Amino acid sequence: MTALQGESPPTLLDVRWSLLGPPGREAYDAGHLPGAVFVDLDAELAAEPGPAGRHPLPEPDALEAVLRRAGVRTGRPVVVYDADNGSAAARAWWLLRWAGHREVAVLDGGYAAWVAEARPTTTEPPQPTGGDVRVRPGSMPVLDADGAARLAREGTLLDARAPERYRGEVEPMDPRAGHVPGALNAPFAAHVGDSGRWRSADELAAHFAAVGVDRSAPIGAYCGSGVTACSVLLALEVAGVTDPEHPAALYAGSWSNWSADPDRPAATGPDAG
Repeated sequence: MTALQGESPPTLLDVRWSLLGPPGREAYDAGHLPGAVFVDLDAELAAEPGPAGRHPLPEPDALEAVLRRAGVRTGRPVVVYDADNGSAAARAWWLLRWAGHREVAVLDGGYAAWVAEARPTTTEPPQPTGGDVRVRPGSMPVLDADGAARLAREGTLLDARAPERYRGEVEPMDPRAGHVPGALNAPFAAHVGDSGRWRSADELAAHFAAVGVDRSAPIGAYCGSGVTACSVLLALEVAGVTDPEHPAALYAGSWSNWSADPDRPAATGPDAG
């Protein structure tokens, strides 16, 4: 964490967010890392909800304006953080990588770990110098519903949601319960150990092996709306299952897109599909 301070600190983005609230801006206003700029996941890291899902990918021009407002500059590293487990911060990590910005990392343990180490916080918003980053989408692969269905048959499609949502026992957000037939459950919560920090690369590799990930075939991930699935993509890279030159794909619309189409099947149970 010491690299976040000093004469040449990275650009810091605070993307605290929760599916059921409260708004992340409230947490940011109550205290944040010095120099961190708040970015609203719902309003700035996603387009308007609709047929494409609850958190469609933002338009490139809109994302570029957000990142420049936050001070993101070409060639300058970016560190993103959320409240704790990295599941929301990973959305910003993925979008920056998708946009062509390679030097981006997620703060392990997020704001909770920072505070637990008695590191400085502030309530003062920074005044970042305008950024110059150019968004060039396409550096990370994206799936639509047909592509996700095909990957579930021909490769490995991971469902990042909690097991009970994957099995179709509950569905608090979307039109139907269940999962994409053939998808394997890889809950994003499994990335974090008892310490509140991410598990080691070896532990994550063992986790994905136990899930049934085939390293020799294409891999992709989805979740409810394309947010927490990004942390699965990050974990796959940390584990060495994928690498920056051969990343796994994101089904951006995720279950919110799939379940809205009544013609698409919904599998239920632990072994369905």
